[in-house]
Formats: sequence, structure tokens, C-alpha cells
Amino acid sequence: MIKTHNAIRNTRDAFTLIEIMLVIIIIGVLAAMVMPRLVGRSEQARLAVAKADIESGIALSLDLYEMDNGEYPDKLADLRVKPGTEGNWKGPYLKKEPVDPWGRPYKYDKGSDGKSYKICSDGPDEGKAEDDICNDKV
Repeated sequence: MIKTHNAIRNTRDAFTLIEIMLVIIIIGVLAAMVMPRLVGRSEQARLAVAKADIESGIALSLDLYEMDNGEYPDKLADLRVKPGTEGNWKGPYLKKEPVDPWGRPYKYDKGSDGKSYKICSDGPDEGKAEDDICNDKV
């Protein structure tokens, strides 16, 4: 059977400009509805990550170090590299240097009795004490 010129469709399968513009408008409307709900959540997530690091991740490493050595380390670097004086060191207790979600190292102070510590993040605004995130194990 031979097809004639009239039998072949002369139309192309493609989207029209109107259809493409309609899809872009719909995506824009959906984005306008969703974006306000997501704005501000990233800072809230950073605060939650810093609190979780301080209260569980780093705290667990510090507690393991204390169980092995009888007291907490002098500095957080002792959790990754064996200090020269500790004979029972079974680390590394941390794989990498702990930094807060804003890219700054956590502040660590060992208690004078060797059985307590304080660990803090400066929070979103370095220098403002009111937004610091700290543990309560001092």
C-alpha cells in the first residue's frame, strides 16, 4: 500500500508557547506558596544540629574518653590524636575536628576537677552571648 501525500500528517508534536507559559506560571504560583514556609527553617535546623552535636555526638566521645582515662581531655583535639600522657587512650574518639553548623570550632573548657566540662557554640552571631548554645554538664 502506497501512502499518498494527503495521508501523511503535516503537524508536528510539540508544545505551544501558551502551554509552556502556563506551566511556568503554575510552577511560579506553587513556589510562591511553598517558599514562605521554608524561609527561616535553615537557621532553626542549624540550631538543632549544634544542640545535637553538643548533647550527644561530642558528649559521647568525651564520656568514652573519660571512661578510658579517668578524666576528660584537656582539649577537643585529644579526642582525635593521642596526647602523650594518656596510657589508656583507645581512640580516636572523633573522626574529624568538630565544627558547628556555622563553620566555627566548638569551644571546650575542662572543669578544674577533671570530671566536668563545658562545650559551646557561638551560635549564629559570633560574639553575642545570648545566642550561644552550650551543654549543662559543668
